[in-house]
Amino acid sequence: MRPYTDMATQTDLVVIGAGPGGYTAAFYAADRGLSVALIDREPNPGGVCVYRGCIPSKALLHVAKVIDEATHASSWGVSFGAPKIDVDKLRGFKDRVVKQLTTGTGQLVKARKIKYLRGTATLLGPTSLEVALLEGGTEQVTFGHGIIAVGSQPAKVPVLSLDDSPRMMDSTGALDLENVPKSLLVIGGGYIGLELGSVYATLGTKVTVVEMMPGLLPGADRDLVAVLAKRIEKICEAVLLETKVVGVKEQKDGISVTFEDANLARRDQVFEKVLVSVGRKPNTMAGLDKTKVETDQRGFIKVDARRRTAEPTLYAIGDVAGEPMLAHKASHEGRAAVDAILGEDVAFEPAAIPAVVFTDPELAWTGLTETEAQKLGKRVEISKFPWIASGRALSIDRTDGLTKLVIEPGSERVLGVGIVGPGAGELIAEGTLAIEMGAVASDLELTIHAHPTLSETVMEGAEAFFGNATHIHRPKRK
Repeated sequence: MRPYTDMATQTDLVVIGAGPGGYTAAFYAADRGLSVALIDREPNPGGVCVYRGCIPSKALLHVAKVIDEATHASSWGVSFGAPKIDVDKLRGFKDRVVKQLTTGTGQLVKARKIKYLRGTATLLGPTSLEVALLEGGTEQVTFGHGIIAVGSQPAKVPVLSLDDSPRMMDSTGALDLENVPKSLLVIGGGYIGLELGSVYATLGTKVTVVEMMPGLLPGADRDLVAVLAKRIEKICEAVLLETKVVGVKEQKDGISVTFEDANLARRDQVFEKVLVSVGRKPNTMAGLDKTKVETDQRGFIKVDARRRTAEPTLYAIGDVAGEPMLAHKASHEGRAAVDAILGEDVAFEPAAIPAVVFTDPELAWTGLTETEAQKLGKRVEISKFPWIASGRALSIDRTDGLTKLVIEPGSERVLGVGIVGPGAGELIAEGTLAIEMGAVASDLELTIHAHPTLSETVMEGAEAFFGNATHIHRPKRK
């Protein structure tokens, strides 16, 4: 074991946290010629996204989709036997995906000659910190600039806390896939709860989703959510809206949950396991009190458009720097912060940040939503293209989708795009690019899309705005 105690490192840039934002910033800085130290507790870069979030959940969602398609194939004249679930092998597949990705990032650390320190960092001041190394001992790091990218963690609700109960799970526990429970309650109808609930439902668990708001995915446009909600209601045992969980109690055969509906009526139900998915909160960075860095009431680090904190040498990116808590947002912030450190005139001011719910069907949106426009009192025009009129959607027997454009009256500029249906997460990139490029509806209308594809629904959505979509008859109102 290396005698790390009292060792010291000097570097141009230190990045604290090796998630998608942190390792992107570190890799980009090294490519730009800076000496870089990267600090994290994991053996290789990846963060929550790769180890316990985006990647393992998508691996399991892919398996769930295959199972569902095998079942659905009977309507096409192809029948399979009932699926046999080998939980250990399924978990192994998920773990292999994670290992392959993190081994790759570890190799890239070495290729870029980045110093990777496994441990927990504490700031000592604006240009120095100490790392408590997992191998033992400490190492002090002095730096010209630092980027704080310590991420977030699942939020906890005191009333839902059962200390050390293996039956109560957060997203990390759910992804461990210890077994396939007979029944599962998902507390929270946001994207994490719906994604993981979908996985367990497809594997055979009787899933109940409870959400305190009137609808699933609060904040997303209701017409898009309605398509997904039908599917969720079909695969789940129950979806309880406008309902709160006001108490949990462990008993011999599971967790007894007390529900309270909108009329304040209460009832109890027992579940084998409970998944608490009520959002995430920023992690704390030790030693901020030794600097000028400021945080808001929710614990997010305050930053300017360059991602710089109130301490000129320190920057913050990703979940710890504010919503939306998305890996791709963090990655782009990381590159912006490095450019700012290098003295470039740069600001992180995206016109659109896409969001994707990887359920089946997928739901994605980017830019301004109709819901946001209504809250802002902003007048917009909406154009929709239903997938029932798409040849590609018909050929894959998935006509429940919808493509939606949010357009500025007068200028006809594309302000937002929403899509629900298979592959929506891939299709939304065209909408994001259109918004970033300042495209108008006619740009989408006149762009030739391959046929037959689902991407044509974006083009025909624009055609529908002008009242001349080929595959639907919806004349534009005068």
